[in-house]
Amino acid sequence: MHKTHLFVLLFALLIGTACNKEKHFISDNAFRAEVEKDFQAKQAALPDGDLFAVFNQQMTPEEKEALTFLYAYMPIGDITDYDGKLYLDNIRSSFQAKQEMPWGDSIPEDIFRHFVLPIRVNNENLDESRMVFFDELKDRVKGMSLYDAVLEVNHWCHEKVIYTPSDARTSSPLASVKTAYGRCGEESTFTVAALRSVGIPARQVYTPRWAHTDDNHAWVEAWVNGKWYFLGACEPEPVLNLGWFNGPAYRGMLMHTKVFGKYNGPEEVMLETDGYTEINVIDNYAPTGKAIVTVVDTDGNPVPDANVEFKIYNYAEFYTVANKKTDAEGKTFLTAGKGDMFVWATKDGKFGFDKVSFGKGDATIKLDKKPGDALGAVTLDIIPPVEGSIPAEVTPEQKEANAKRLLEEDAIRNKYVATFYTEEKAEALAKELGIDPLKTSDFLIGSRGNWMEIEKFLRETPADKRPVAMALLDVISAKDLRDTPASVLADHLNNAEEVKSEQFNNYILNPRVANEFLTPYRSYFQANIDAALAKQAKEDPQALVEWVKKNITINDDLNPQRIPVMPMGVFKARIADKGSRNIFFVAAARSLGIPARIEPVARKVQYMKDGNWMDVDFEAAVQTTAKQGKVVASYSPIKALQDPKYYSHFTIAKILPDAKLQTLNFERTGNVDMGVGDTWSSMLKKPLSMDEGNYMMVTGTRMANGSVLAEVSFFNVEPDKTTDTKLEMRENTDEVQVIGNFNSENKFKRADNGEETSVLATTGRGYFVVAILGARQEPTNHAMRDIAAVKKDLEEWGRSMVLLFPDEKGYKNFDPKEFGDLPSTITYGIDADNHIQKEIASAMKLQNASQLPIFIIADTFNRVVFVSQGYTIGLGEQLMKVIHKL
Repeated sequence: MHKTHLFVLLFALLIGTACNKEKHFISDNAFRAEVEKDFQAKQAALPDGDLFAVFNQQMTPEEKEALTFLYAYMPIGDITDYDGKLYLDNIRSSFQAKQEMPWGDSIPEDIFRHFVLPIRVNNENLDESRMVFFDELKDRVKGMSLYDAVLEVNHWCHEKVIYTPSDARTSSPLASVKTAYGRCGEESTFTVAALRSVGIPARQVYTPRWAHTDDNHAWVEAWVNGKWYFLGACEPEPVLNLGWFNGPAYRGMLMHTKVFGKYNGPEEVMLETDGYTEINVIDNYAPTGKAIVTVVDTDGNPVPDANVEFKIYNYAEFYTVANKKTDAEGKTFLTAGKGDMFVWATKDGKFGFDKVSFGKGDATIKLDKKPGDALGAVTLDIIPPVEGSIPAEVTPEQKEANAKRLLEEDAIRNKYVATFYTEEKAEALAKELGIDPLKTSDFLIGSRGNWMEIEKFLRETPADKRPVAMALLDVISAKDLRDTPASVLADHLNNAEEVKSEQFNNYILNPRVANEFLTPYRSYFQANIDAALAKQAKEDPQALVEWVKKNITINDDLNPQRIPVMPMGVFKARIADKGSRNIFFVAAARSLGIPARIEPVARKVQYMKDGNWMDVDFEAAVQTTAKQGKVVASYSPIKALQDPKYYSHFTIAKILPDAKLQTLNFERTGNVDMGVGDTWSSMLKKPLSMDEGNYMMVTGTRMANGSVLAEVSFFNVEPDKTTDTKLEMRENTDEVQVIGNFNSENKFKRADNGEETSVLATTGRGYFVVAILGARQEPTNHAMRDIAAVKKDLEEWGRSMVLLFPDEKGYKNFDPKEFGDLPSTITYGIDADNHIQKEIASAMKLQNASQLPIFIIADTFNRVVFVSQGYTIGLGEQLMKVIHKL
């Protein structure tokens, strides 16, 4: 053959080989092999239920690798509770977005793998949102730069959802759209899902707890051209790295995100699990310091593999925000904002604790204590990071254009919300069906965009069962009304033997156990639980306990996120984490007509027998119900606080046998987000029954600057005995300090009649409150709810509150009815040209005059004695602390 022809043939063969070379989703051979190994381990751990059938479908090698990656690291519930087709559809949609979006080729493989492909963001139930959102967003962002596309997606999200507080269960993205509501964790879950749907890398970032105020917050980071930018979910700004939380984040001590799978990025790794890698991103937001903690035994020797919990004071408890293990030298570390944390170290039933000030030094903790020791009380002054703000450049023109868009987006969303149920429509339905009109109104209006499902459920229920149907709607949560299908409600109504009692409604009929998504498990269990077992369990529920112990294998590593596996999924897989096992037991018991619950205070699993609640211990060979004693605590009121509140001023934690802490859940309303709980007088002024054991009480007085005067004390409860202890609130006895000046002759325009007047003319001589509010902004929403919480106290004070808006549009967007019963002493107005706002910012040396809300207490001698800016939980209480001293 001629040499030239031979060369052409060889070249063609090489080209053909290259073209036929298999395209990989994971190009790194070693990492791909590791994923395959982890996938096979997951398959081996879940042999029952034919849970991997999706791999029998036709797919490309690239799709199969992506599917293998998802299944290797997804929590067990995502495998047991959802059809594999959902994941394959999501993979194909992700690949389509990568191909069609102009930035698709610019996304690095590892960034796409960890921050675009995964479906799960938080603990939400999964849905088809990626495909739905892609169809709606693709043409809207197609011609944009990646930076502008991130902003545009957030504007679209604002058209759909606004903030409202709710319980800790996270609604799915489509449910958030349906209801047009979401707390910050839901808004950020929804926004991450929307960004990922068009191929934009995104992740949800949490500060697990603020240090300078109570509560927490979640937002979004999006990857743009090699850099992560932050944004407030459903809260569009004209530029990235700007949000109302710029100031609070600067005072943050820890921000973290959970990255799907095994991730090796530049950030500090806080925790590696079989499902995710938790990384620390605090350096993106605040000045930081690194603290090394050394754990030693009583002889001073290093203790390897000790558990070290870093805790932030928040809601009157020391809340764990990072959990570390010591190395061979007894050391571990954390990088955090430059403030104080409480560190609790444990091993082999012994513990020690200390305060750590990040940026100021390290700590050595000695494991020299054990549960039950007489330890007395320890005082701790907790100092949060200093005030500041993350700088962001934005022009007045950008702000004005953005504000105009926000109003347009409000109108789009409000047009949809106007299709929801009204009181008149609810009354008509109640009359038609012969049911309670007030309850019907509560249920249908509360269901928001889910009203068709709730109406369908009521209409399809036979007349004789409607009272039970109403009882069912009464015991599920407000969020359940907003996202539960009629078919699920019907399953629980039609498969429960009716017994007219509160016990039946709450602990048999009620499908809600913990924070799982509601599913139609009742008919399934009645059909699939062995008839002989069902009969035996109804006679003695311990039979069901023994069946669970024998048949449900516990493997917490398969669900490191602790996302509840649905009860039917546990039954099918016969494997679960402890929390999902507990939910399964209660669900199965209720399905068989056995009253059961997860007891709300200590979170014990219980069933009722002969009218008594019996504790369930799945690890114990012999079942025993905890013996109880009583606790009474004396309290000497401080001037600013007559009756301390649980979760606001004090908490009690049980010291478990392994010396770890479990805060008890003594809350009245069930809404931790609102910080509402029982009080000292209703709990501890008279003896309170508690399980025997060892306990720690935390009290804290939060100062206006965010610092806390805390105290930690210990007590023990013995069976059939009463323990006397003391609840002590520390106080700063200094007189109120004058901290600035404010001209009480400043003019504003009254909102009720449009007249120009002065603060002095409105308030008269003496002290008063002036505030600048940001309508529809989360910090203002929290502030107004806190004001409503102390309505009685503010009205008894009797002085005026002048609440101003920067412009007319802000006032028109504000609806006081959203915040409950506000004090009658409020006067609303417009701060023309932002004169008052600028004066306060200048006089009080506020770094960012536009960060709202701003509250001051001042008097007509032009003296300011209190100032608060931005996001502050418990503002009403802080105002009253100062007012009590005036």
